[in-house]
Amino acid sequence: MFRSLVPRAAPRAIRPSAVSRSTFCAPNIYFQGRSRRGYASEAEEKDLVIIGGGVAGYVAAIKAGQSGLKVACIEKRGALGGTCLNVGCIPSKSLLNNSHLYHQILHDTKHRGIEVGEVKVNLQAMMQAKDTSVAGLTKGVEFLFKKNNVEYIKGTGAFQDEHTIAVNLIDGGETTVRGKNILIATGSEATPFPGLTIDEKKVITSTGAIAMQEVPKKMVVIGGGIIGLEMGSVWSRLGSEVTVVEFLGQIGGPGMDAEVAKQTQKILQKQGMKFKLNTKVTKGDAEGEGVTINTEAAKGGKEELLDADVVLCAIGRRPYTNGLGLENIGLETDDRGRLIIDQEYRTKIQHIRAIGDVTFGPMLAHKAEEEAVAAIEYLTKGYGHVNYGAIPSVMYTHPEVAWVGQNEQELKSAGVKYKVGSFPFSANSRAKTNLDTLGFVKMLSDAETDRILGIHIVGPNAGEMIAEGVLAIEYGASSEDVARTSHAHPTLSEAFKEAAMATYDKAIHY
Repeated sequence: MFRSLVPRAAPRAIRPSAVSRSTFCAPNIYFQGRSRRGYASEAEEKDLVIIGGGVAGYVAAIKAGQSGLKVACIEKRGALGGTCLNVGCIPSKSLLNNSHLYHQILHDTKHRGIEVGEVKVNLQAMMQAKDTSVAGLTKGVEFLFKKNNVEYIKGTGAFQDEHTIAVNLIDGGETTVRGKNILIATGSEATPFPGLTIDEKKVITSTGAIAMQEVPKKMVVIGGGIIGLEMGSVWSRLGSEVTVVEFLGQIGGPGMDAEVAKQTQKILQKQGMKFKLNTKVTKGDAEGEGVTINTEAAKGGKEELLDADVVLCAIGRRPYTNGLGLENIGLETDDRGRLIIDQEYRTKIQHIRAIGDVTFGPMLAHKAEEEAVAAIEYLTKGYGHVNYGAIPSVMYTHPEVAWVGQNEQELKSAGVKYKVGSFPFSANSRAKTNLDTLGFVKMLSDAETDRILGIHIVGPNAGEMIAEGVLAIEYGASSEDVARTSHAHPTLSEAFKEAAMATYDKAIHY
């Protein structure tokens, strides 16, 4: 059965979820010899042809190669890794880490007994460090293609018929490749803001935000989700006056727990970022030297003008299917541009599957990876599994924010009776010795069974710590299970244990 809308997945459900969020995974090495450089043989039919070499596509290609399938992967960027590796997850984290180090040296090291002289930003060198990281990782993906006998075709693919993909090669010329099975993994693109033309200079998306050549004096971020807050944080640390305009009444998007969102906003405000919540952007003008943004209250009200040197549009992402030739095979998308699939990722044409951002579910790289493995397992073994109730989300600001499972507002809306426990990092010995005590761990469990329903963290290393929460939810652990598990001392993870203790009984150190 095919669908355009999917109900929220319960734990261990295998069908993709309809919940969609914004988010944010190369240079290439040509194969030796013309015959190995991306010229597919029309005579040979592949077991699997993958359109798209992003996280979903390249993971599927490697998994299929490991399974002994004859695989070809078509990627038009000329570099594997897709948005995440090239202009998203990876480069943004490089800038987040290095801008944090700069900000810490400026504002924090004196409290640690470290005195430094004049500190300056060398933006060119910072960008080079980012590019070096990306280059190393993308070369690694190409190596894995070679290792697993995946044919890498550099070009733009489009359906000629249900088994044939026509490819316009980057090097020039055309070819075709036939596949017994085809996997669509074309990813997503930034959703443009109506009335503002993206030029990646004054009006930018996340792609432009990781490539600016100078620090803007003023930046307006349209959208207070993860991408907007991460990139706004980078440029705020480097000296820009950043104002975030968000239509909703909280930052972080609807998935972030309201209490966590409120605390995170306070922290980011102390770091210098400004916020205008419950505010909508009505129009923008980029004709002059800078950009002027017109805003008003979300429910209507007095208009306010915001001037900026750069405006970052971070209102979400949308599936990318342009030029794919879906009309040639009769495949359609739903009202949000997503390819419609069944529980085994099949479209209505049984040998054509779709995974990642181009279809249902949160637009997260790790979700796409899980689907890639599951899709190949369905193809080779007849079964696969992704638990959509245990997909973590992380925002890499400082402190980090991470969560998995349900938040309080969702539980209240569903009428679920629950218990809540929390523990502040200010009471954690390792956080105190690190002088990094902002935030807390919050745990939600079923009031009757104590089964963990959701975990929400704002604090140091939240992105790493949430893995324990994912494992707990995956295996149906109770808060008491976690509380009775020994955690090394002194570690930040003890805050996780104490939050579990506070959920089913009482914390010891707070």
